[in-house]
Amino acid sequence: MLLRQRHLSTIEELFETFPVVGLLGARQVGKTTLARHYAEQFDGPITHFDLEDPTAVARLEAPKLALADLRGLVILDEVQHRPDLFPVLRVLADRPDGPARFLVLGSASPELLRQSSESLAGRIAYHELSGFDLDEVGAEEIDRLWMRGGFPRSFTAATDAQSFRWRRELVRTYLERDLPMLGFRIGPETIRRFWTMVAHYHGQTWNGAELSRSLGVSESSVRHYLDILCDTFMARRLRPWHTNLGKREVKAPKVYLADSGILHRLLGLDTREALMSHPKVGGSFEGFAIEQVISRLGAERDECFFWGLHSGAELDLLVVRGQRRLGFEVKLTDSPRTTRSMHSALDSLGLERIDVLHAGSDTFQLSEHVRAVALSRVVQDVDRL
Repeated sequence: MLLRQRHLSTIEELFETFPVVGLLGARQVGKTTLARHYAEQFDGPITHFDLEDPTAVARLEAPKLALADLRGLVILDEVQHRPDLFPVLRVLADRPDGPARFLVLGSASPELLRQSSESLAGRIAYHELSGFDLDEVGAEEIDRLWMRGGFPRSFTAATDAQSFRWRRELVRTYLERDLPMLGFRIGPETIRRFWTMVAHYHGQTWNGAELSRSLGVSESSVRHYLDILCDTFMARRLRPWHTNLGKREVKAPKVYLADSGILHRLLGLDTREALMSHPKVGGSFEGFAIEQVISRLGAERDECFFWGLHSGAELDLLVVRGQRRLGFEVKLTDSPRTTRSMHSALDSLGLERIDVLHAGSDTFQLSEHVRAVALSRVVQDVDRL
């Protein structure tokens, strides 16, 4: 198993300021393994509670009594099952001597864990753990990472067939077990149909009316289904950026499945040959590239946008942090070119530059403010923010 040093360093940095750190990410993405690796390098006592283990749950029947005397590092795994712990953590985090750090692991977003945000405001910092990225697996593994996705067990499976089978079981477990445990009372077949539809809409602007007609439910229902996928880190919703220039800008978000391997599973693409001949191959590469560059930049979800005009000009990814604006286009080719759309984005958005992420092996300048960046070289050629 890869030692994910960048994420370990981030956790340590957050603990320098906050008594509670929330490590969030999809199920099976490696949160527990990362927490164990952090514990191995921690200098002090370690206490671990797995909140899906009945024994651990019994130990926390009186949570304040169970936690108050603990010292060192306290790990609370799958904390979304016990929202009642957050007010207790607030009290313990406010102790003047600060005898313990609390690392809480969850498979739901801060928006879904709303009580944690309210109870621990100013005391907790969140770090989102995604699947493996190119920085961790190396550029030589780009095709494998794209095909299998970043879930550790999918990526490291002995064969493509075993990887595909593991992803099939992850989808089934997510629908039949994980969502009900999070309190969602929606039939698994309904969410499966919706998830598969989103796979076919991957990389397109959101059209809730069309999806609601296809499913035979209301638009508010399909928005709720999308919220579920996003809040459990299975989908990414890129919000539109508005420049207030009076142009007819696209107002709907773009939607992607967050993991390319899960996308390929839902589309039934079990080989590279099947992927390369499928109509969604370009969208798959686009979503994969966007996830890689977001990971490389260390960008938060609320810093990532897309931009588009109804006239056709668009930008696949806009990252905004403070006064900095970076633009990215994705092309499944080894010989990208500048386009009028790129020049329109440069003029309208005030970008430092546009990087065109492509499938070739070289990075080179296309024009003064546009360069072609090989996706396999994103770690070397795209600086972190």
